[in-house]
Amino acid sequence: MIEGNPYNEATMKGTVDIPRYGLDLLVVLERAGFEAWVVGGFVRDALLGRSSHDVDIATNAPWTEVQRVSVAAGFSTHETGTAHGTLTVIVPDADDPQTKYGIEVTTFRTDGAYDDARHPTQVEFVRTIEEDLARRDFTMNALAYHPQRGLLDPFDGLSDIEGGLIRMVGDPHERMAEDALRILRACRFASQLGFRIDDATFQAMLERKHLLAQVSVERVTSELDGLLLGAHVHDALMKCADVLSFVLPELLAMKECPQVTPYHIYDVLEHTAWAVQHTPPERLTRWAALFHDMGKPAAAFFSSDGVEHFYGHAAVSMVIARGIMDRLLMSNRFKDRALTLVKRHDEVIEPDARSVKRALRRLGGDVDLFRKLCAIKRADALSQAPQCAPRAALADELEQVLEEVLATEEAFTVRDLVIDGEDVMAAGVPEGPAVGDALARALDAVIDGRKKNERDELLGFIALADAQSDTVRSDI
Repeated sequence: MIEGNPYNEATMKGTVDIPRYGLDLLVVLERAGFEAWVVGGFVRDALLGRSSHDVDIATNAPWTEVQRVSVAAGFSTHETGTAHGTLTVIVPDADDPQTKYGIEVTTFRTDGAYDDARHPTQVEFVRTIEEDLARRDFTMNALAYHPQRGLLDPFDGLSDIEGGLIRMVGDPHERMAEDALRILRACRFASQLGFRIDDATFQAMLERKHLLAQVSVERVTSELDGLLLGAHVHDALMKCADVLSFVLPELLAMKECPQVTPYHIYDVLEHTAWAVQHTPPERLTRWAALFHDMGKPAAAFFSSDGVEHFYGHAAVSMVIARGIMDRLLMSNRFKDRALTLVKRHDEVIEPDARSVKRALRRLGGDVDLFRKLCAIKRADALSQAPQCAPRAALADELEQVLEEVLATEEAFTVRDLVIDGEDVMAAGVPEGPAVGDALARALDAVIDGRKKNERDELLGFIALADAQSDTVRSDI
């Protein structure tokens, strides 16, 4: 903690509550004769009552001076973006010095020309905070706060926050041409905050979406992750589908697939948007929910009675999902688990121990994946016609049965058996694929309740099955 901090408890409890570590760094900079403000997303979130630890500071001090005075105060620094005037200062928590926070401190600047629709070719350092705020993307982010000077809001961002509006600072066409990632950021903020996108800003997003081709795949994936995890993801997907189509063109076919069945009241896109909304805000589950019915437009056909059918849509959804995840450079483990959820989302699982254990076996014993499958089944039911909503209770029953299976330590994978491959070979089964087959038969017998998971009983079962197999072979 900085001794003699002039920002006492009274000044801390203003419009924006700045954490102690942020105030300490402000003190260090201003005692050295510089001007400093807390800026951007932290101010926005504080005004919204959202918790955040990511304090950013803008100052008229060159980064070299920020480093000098910070080190003199006992803080460490990282030169994370000094070409653009940004230095990260590591400030310890006053109450727990082992806990440290990284604060990005950036010299007041304005951006030069953008040649790649993403990065300025150069930056120019400016004298005032007002000039610095003018370069920021949305009015709700073009805010600065100081515990004594109050809120600086040159673009009426506070009114937009109060009105739930996402509006670009300046000409939206020009700002998105500078940095195309702002297009996806607007979609993400709509999902996270539940804000409406200003009409002029949205029109510019549509007209400039082709510039997303110049944004790195990693940044696109990160923004899509944030969008899908948002508390208002249904509304954002429905509003922004045409914009998002440049990075997720698969959405457009879903938008045009009506689902003329007794079980649905939405087209595939809106059903999917609701399914994503109804799942827990966890990355794998929400991506799998987005993917689960993507194959329906390709699988769709109408029978003679005018009802639409989607036979085999899960298999097509898997092909589409794999292509998207490959394109977005997702990890192999993530892809495998997401594809498993898509494949199994329509699978019938009865709420009894035998069925649950068989499902767990098909999932490789992955209990967490089973819970995620239940979440998708629940969300799927809640996103169909009203008469289908009670089916969501089945997912609750499945999870209850799962807990009972886990509590009794019942076997549902070969690893859970009290015998292993060595035991099987000692019982007379020759080394090779037959060992795995024998263990699989033993697991089936345990899951079905025909045999207990006890060593002598299972080895006797395997020996008998092997002897019967030998008899069949000799008859042949």
